[in-house]
Amino acid sequence: MSSALFPQHVIARKRDGRSLTRDEIAAFVRGATDGSWADYQLSAMLMTIFLRGMDTPETAALTEAMMRSGFVADLSNVAPPRADKHSTGGVGDKVSLHLAPMVAACGVAVPMISGRGLGHTGGTLDKLESIPGFCVNLTFAEYRTQLEKIRLALIGQTAELAPADKKLYALRDVTGTVESIPLICASILAKKLAEGTQVLVGDVKFGRGAFMKDKAKARELAQTLVSVANAMGTPMRAVLTAMDEPLGRAVGNALEVAESIDCLKGRGPADTMEVTFALGEQMLLLSKVAATKEEARRKLEASVASGAALQKFRELVAAQGGDVRVIDDPTRLPQARLKAAVAAPRAGFVEDVDAMGVALAALRLGAGRAKAEDKIDHAVGIGALVKIGERVENGAALCVIHASNEEALAEAKRMLTKAVVLGETSVATPMLIDEIVG
Repeated sequence: MSSALFPQHVIARKRDGRSLTRDEIAAFVRGATDGSWADYQLSAMLMTIFLRGMDTPETAALTEAMMRSGFVADLSNVAPPRADKHSTGGVGDKVSLHLAPMVAACGVAVPMISGRGLGHTGGTLDKLESIPGFCVNLTFAEYRTQLEKIRLALIGQTAELAPADKKLYALRDVTGTVESIPLICASILAKKLAEGTQVLVGDVKFGRGAFMKDKAKARELAQTLVSVANAMGTPMRAVLTAMDEPLGRAVGNALEVAESIDCLKGRGPADTMEVTFALGEQMLLLSKVAATKEEARRKLEASVASGAALQKFRELVAAQGGDVRVIDDPTRLPQARLKAAVAAPRAGFVEDVDAMGVALAALRLGAGRAKAEDKIDHAVGIGALVKIGERVENGAALCVIHASNEEALAEAKRMLTKAVVLGETSVATPMLIDEIVG
């Protein structure tokens, strides 16, 4: 190794505010992958990146090095176009579950590698595992074959995919460097681009229930993702979406699967479908299977109206070992032992539904993980949740709690009573789609 690539020299150059070369960035990522950099050196490097930032060429070099630290999928057997979407995570965000089959039914292959929930945000894999028998742990050979056959796969990250990211993310978590935009960007894109997608759409959320609370920071992340993906030859757009109230009326794994099935049957909540169509339109436009946003919307709506999207979801569940009977009978999904409504204390208009308050109540019920090793209860959560702007009568249900024990039920009820605010006058439905970047 050249002395210029010694860990201390690379760290010092970034500490002093200099732009790193591709070789220096590759040395850092290689050190995380093969252990040639000590954890304290990796941590020091992460902190210098957090404090000094990275320009677009540096972030692209970091993303590519992380992507190539492991296996990069060869999907040449899968006819183009191939498109995916990534969400930065929110409360009640089950969009991937029904968006992927809708887009696949429009003729676009969707190779989707998803994650698990942590903290207040849910994970696509946890939701899918609510379906009895559904297997998210496919080998890459199985993933390729399934994509070729049904043009749709939703699986979890394997150990071979971007292994540097796993190491660096663990260190970011304990060194206070999670919020670095170049590091977030590289972590997201390294995995997404390694899966074999040709175009990518991002759902970058902002607000109380989002990872990025501040809209300006969310926009900065969206712009960075788009710039870096484009620099690496992958067309990308990002949709900025609000996450101040939960998306849809269900929060909790099996409950969200049931709601996604409703979306595929044409009876999904209006806000969920608004975000779904906004993302799907961009996926079809970038894939060049629609020339205008209006044409893309018509194709997506037709995929639902004709039953083609629901059939594609049925094929997905069957291919990955799940019980397809849940599609026609959602009571076959995990069911909570206890159910109780939270009653409105008076008549009025729903003025606020605090996404974070609802998420913490769901977490208390066991629907999420406070720590990575926590076990999830797929049956619990919150359903039939009211939306901002709706009128409720005295004693009507603000939501229904699905719980496994009385103690968690009582505590969640107290939390949800505070999370839903009633007022005297009607308020406007919040705007969900803020801007499209790229």
